Amino acid sequence: MNIGTGIIAGVSVSYSHASVEQIEAACETSEREAVEALLKRPGVSEAFVLQTCNRAEAYVVADEAETAREALDEYLVGVDPGATRELGHEESLRHLMRVACGLESLVIGEDQIIGQVREAYEAARGAGGIGSTLDDAVLKALHVGERARSETAINEGVVSLGSAAVELAESERDLADATALVVGAGKMATLAARALDDAVNRVVVANRTLPHAEHIVEELDTDSAAAVGLAALPIAVEEADIVVTATGSDDHVLDSDTLEEVGETLIIDIAQPRDVTPAARTVDEVELHDLDSLQSVTDETRSQRREAAETVEAMIDEEFDHLIAQYKRKRADQVIGAMYEGAERIKARELRTAVSKLEAESDDGLTDEQQEILESMADALVGQILSAPTQSLRDAAENDDWTTINTALQLFGPGLKPEPANRPDAPDGIPDEMRRQMPDAVLEQLTVDDD
Repeated sequence: MNIGTGIIAGVSVSYSHASVEQIEAACETSEREAVEALLKRPGVSEAFVLQTCNRAEAYVVADEAETAREALDEYLVGVDPGATRELGHEESLRHLMRVACGLESLVIGEDQIIGQVREAYEAARGAGGIGSTLDDAVLKALHVGERARSETAINEGVVSLGSAAVELAESERDLADATALVVGAGKMATLAARALDDAVNRVVVANRTLPHAEHIVEELDTDSAAAVGLAALPIAVEEADIVVTATGSDDHVLDSDTLEEVGETLIIDIAQPRDVTPAARTVDEVELHDLDSLQSVTDETRSQRREAAETVEAMIDEEFDHLIAQYKRKRADQVIGAMYEGAERIKARELRTAVSKLEAESDDGLTDEQQEILESMADALVGQILSAPTQSLRDAAENDDWTTINTALQLFGPGLKPEPANRPDAPDGIPDEMRRQMPDAVLEQLTVDDD
């Protein structure tokens, strides 16, 4: 029996090395569906998928790195290989922390990503994809992400795509008397509406479900804010000077025909997949920006947050070391626990035999005190015998010596059962492997005289 090493393999398709279309190609199914599909792959025991407007990432756990990598190939079907970044075990752990901290975001330190990681974790857990390995990894990432935001200034300034979109709009237009249209009612749309509320004269929120749009409007300070359904979108676009789209629609919500007569309009599409047809770029007086366009807006924020980011990097190094040590302790503890379980079974059996013989030789039997002395002696023997192997196993785990770990599990694993007393190669039920490691004095205490 071999102990599973729980190797993590990951793959990332993000704005840093992929286009919006390439990210869209990796997000053809929901996070939960993607996790379920990965779990069906041979050898995959755990899976986690994170899909946002500017990234698509998948992580799997298997006993072999090659098995994990083959499973991820299925997730990447239809994605240009040049748009992907492969992550090994330790790279995956560190990358997840960087993602949760916002260091891998288009807007460094953005707050929205940590909530997206948490939601993806819940989706994966609901699909049965979270086991002990990914549970430790993702929860550690969330922990360090929270630390980064509470202990540094990493999230000061522009912290979301919504606010970055508004900053881009302010650099392109005078917004003081402008009417802004926000299409969508999700988190990004809500953040954009709030940011626009402080910058423009009027905000209109359009959404397929009108009550959701009305809920956003109720949170705004501007009395002139309004909510409309998507059926009113053509009229709302005509009246708007700035349009920010952020729906979860699989289809375009704004096409070229709708935009033909809108006049001078700035449109910023921050949705994934895109809300606005690329053909809108050819429409006169329409200026279209997408996620790629926000790079210039975020460059200044990146510069301002460089010092905070360095502090977060050091924090990640510290937490990464803790996580690796935690994994190693767990692997060693699994074998140590199995070793003690086997020894406890032998101890209990030999105690019963010894107590029975002593009681048979005594008219009054054993007193409680005498029995406690026997039990204490047995406990001490087990502790002393296993003390050195325990330390050796912890050292082996620390040094990634899995040969020693696996050998110990075979000798003392959960499957170890007391051998029949009449078996020639294992008298008294003590396996030869364990017997050879015991001092003579201990054997004299444990060996039962069958005469």
